[in-house]
Amino acid sequence: MITDFTGLFNERFFRNFLPIPALDNLRLGIGTPDFKLFDVTSNRTIKLSDYRHQQPILLAFTRIFTEKQYCPFCYPHIKSLNENYEKFKDRGIEVLMITSTDKKQSQIVVQDLGLKMPLLSDSSCHIFRTYHVGQALGAPLPAQFVLDKDGKLIYRHLFSFLDHNATVETLLAQFN
Repeated sequence: MITDFTGLFNERFFRNFLPIPALDNLRLGIGTPDFKLFDVTSNRTIKLSDYRHQQPILLAFTRIFTEKQYCPFCYPHIKSLNENYEKFKDRGIEVLMITSTDKKQSQIVVQDLGLKMPLLSDSSCHIFRTYHVGQALGAPLPAQFVLDKDGKLIYRHLFSFLDHNATVETLLAQFN
């Protein structure tokens, strides 16, 4: 099988090519930066602050290069979060997955993977940079941030080659 790299070498790829490590700048017990992004699954704009005082949130920053090229570390993580989405919802937790693919690419991802959770498009990578998740080889790095009902950061997991993404079990355990 031939790998299709169509669309990989775009402006976003070159803007995120040089490695920048993730920074542990966001402090536990403090609110995280607000943002407004387009949710491809519901076809509406979502603002993080709309969830404050309503429900806890898992922000799952993921690494998707194009609509057909997934990070080998993130693809299983995306699938696992999607398969376990109801476990989060049953506990009153919303999962907001954030990708750097554009709206059109993100729509294909939603269809191909049958995503149930919101997929927020941050093609400018502004929110990835605001949360200091880092970047390498054409895309921002993955990270997970758990916010309590009041929007305060209670857990974060930043990418490393030894520990790519927090497991569903680890993430769910943060909400106890």
